[in-house]
Amino acid sequence: MGIAGGIGGASGGLGGGADGDVGRAGGGGGHAHAVPSSAFAADLLRGHTDTIVLGVLRAGDSYGYEIHKAIRDAAGGEYEIKEATLYASFRRLTKDGLVEPYWGDETQGGRRKYYRITDAGRAVYRRNVDDWVATQNIINRLLNLKGGRS
Repeated sequence: MGIAGGIGGASGGLGGGADGDVGRAGGGGGHAHAVPSSAFAADLLRGHTDTIVLGVLRAGDSYGYEIHKAIRDAAGGEYEIKEATLYASFRRLTKDGLVEPYWGDETQGGRRKYYRITDAGRAVYRRNVDDWVATQNIINRLLNLKGGRS
């Protein structure tokens, strides 16, 4: 399941910033900007930031900018996270013991802080994805009620 399609619900104190932190790509300086689109509902992505980050880290240790790019690329440019929101997520995940930060080797350029998912982080990710799938199934059934959308 891909990052954009496998996001989980906010449980166990996990969540993302709720102040305009998601939107369609196109912004510079680490900020996301909403582009008018009936197909994109940024509100549906809020609260899943931490699970999305955990999903990226399942593939291996990474640092902020690479995680930002992975999220943007996995969503085909239709979802971009603000830099401040991403780093707030790192702080929450670290505090909750779901990721471990460490400093990378300076021989590969500037010193970068990397993040590694913990076993607890993997468990929370799996639980959140399961919660998301269950919620998605219920919403899909409710939206397909007889007499629903014309």
